[in-house]
Amino acid sequence: MGRSFEVRKMSMAKTAASKSKLYAKYGKQIYVAAKNGGAEPEANPTLRSIIDKAKREQVPAHVIEKAIDKASGAGGEDYTPARYEGFGPGGCSVIIDCLTDNNNRTITDVRNCFTKTNSKMGAPGSVSHAFDHLAIFVFAGNDGDAVLEAMLEADVDVTDVETENGQVTLFAPAAEFNKARQALSEAFEDIKLAVEEIAFVPQSRNEIPADELPMFEKFMSMLNDCDDVQEIYHDATLPE
Repeated sequence: MGRSFEVRKMSMAKTAASKSKLYAKYGKQIYVAAKNGGAEPEANPTLRSIIDKAKREQVPAHVIEKAIDKASGAGGEDYTPARYEGFGPGGCSVIIDCLTDNNNRTITDVRNCFTKTNSKMGAPGSVSHAFDHLAIFVFAGNDGDAVLEAMLEADVDVTDVETENGQVTLFAPAAEFNKARQALSEAFEDIKLAVEEIAFVPQSRNEIPADELPMFEKFMSMLNDCDDVQEIYHDATLPE
């Protein structure tokens, strides 16, 4: 399908954040996963996956442990997911995933990012229909056929398998994430996943005009500065 993993670099758009923002993001995700599914990673695949991803992004062990300990205690925050959609600078489609304990604050912060960059916040579903919600795994290898065969044997629904530059990228429906992850670990004993995540992948691309680039970068920066924003996905292709 020609997605390649340049998709991750640009189309899925997770612009770099400061360490404190990164730690806070993973701390919140780990807390929610542990609170909802239990604090033992071996018994909670969602928590295990988030911890593995946090470690790959060099989140310190004490940040991970603190979030799990907090989730194990009584009370605590009550975070809920919130998703916002709209059209950013240059007409690009944008999906913003948040975790919040105050919906009014979060929607105000996100709407402010749209308003101050001459962008338009849309209704739920206004752009998500133009994205595929996929589980994505990337790991070293060259034999896509072997990966596809292993997934078929494990009864995993596969969207696509790509091989490029010594890496295999497996795409599957988001609902197949845990099943696909388990099948990979069983079929390839020493596999090391460079990427394992659920993301919105655009079905087509939208090239941002050069004169819109500064506003697009401002938009992304403002969103990343919002404490409740966890992930940002867009369909923009940026000018060289």
